[in-house]
Amino acid sequence: MKTPKRIQALVEEGLIDEVMRQLMSGKEATVYVVRCGDDIRCAKVYKEATQRSFHQAVAYQEGRRVKNSRQARAMEKGSRYGRKMAEEVWQNAEVDALYRLATAGVRVPKPYICFEGVLLMELVTDADGHVAPRLNDVSFSHEKALEYHGRLLREVVLMLCAGVIHGDLSEYNILVDEHGPVIIDLPQALDAAGSSVAASMLERDVTNLANFFSTFAPELAGSQYGKEIWRLYEAGLLTPDYPLTGRVPAPTAPADVGAVIHEIELARQEEEDRVRYLTEMQD
Repeated sequence: MKTPKRIQALVEEGLIDEVMRQLMSGKEATVYVVRCGDDIRCAKVYKEATQRSFHQAVAYQEGRRVKNSRQARAMEKGSRYGRKMAEEVWQNAEVDALYRLATAGVRVPKPYICFEGVLLMELVTDADGHVAPRLNDVSFSHEKALEYHGRLLREVVLMLCAGVIHGDLSEYNILVDEHGPVIIDLPQALDAAGSSVAASMLERDVTNLANFFSTFAPELAGSQYGKEIWRLYEAGLLTPDYPLTGRVPAPTAPADVGAVIHEIELARQEEEDRVRYLTEMQD
């Protein structure tokens, strides 16, 4: 197929020899199957900020920092240079998370390089060498559903022990190769220690898993693994092999009204940022 404009720079640098076909197009990026010498890999082309379904959401950006103070000030002001830096931070977040998680033993695709807004990484395949299906496209027996749910909970725990929360985990960004689940799509990954919404994001990720697998194993519906995992993490007791029960004691303390107000304020700031960015792009 014709080489997409965004990938041309990688072809010119000798990083990609041929673009074979488009694999998928999602809310954040378009992914292509490419040939690099004798290897078949995939190239993830990040969409421009105005084309993404959520533009640098406040909740996802919190805790991300750049070492250069000039860049940090520009990002805070929202200047053209600052927006460019923010885009680089957004894109590099996935590369950093992939390397960090691979080192921690989490099953993620192997990254090779991120160049000019294109992430070149491993193509995850099934036992026959075909592109691995998404979790959503796989049917499970009751027993297999419980097994895969348990395996993915362990992956979530491994991630959290490495200080990372996926932030958008669901059956649509988990692939299934011949050895089991592989977690993908990490540009919105959160720093567990640096985000005020880490607990709620983790719980949402884990609830998404329970909701999917409860179709095959109804007893998972209503489980509280997310809350349990976060409590263990806060207490310094979480390990990859800690026996989880999916249950937590009922709270006895009054509701944290301040936390609710904080969540509302984050949503308000996110909407203001979105409107301001679109207005600036039109000027």
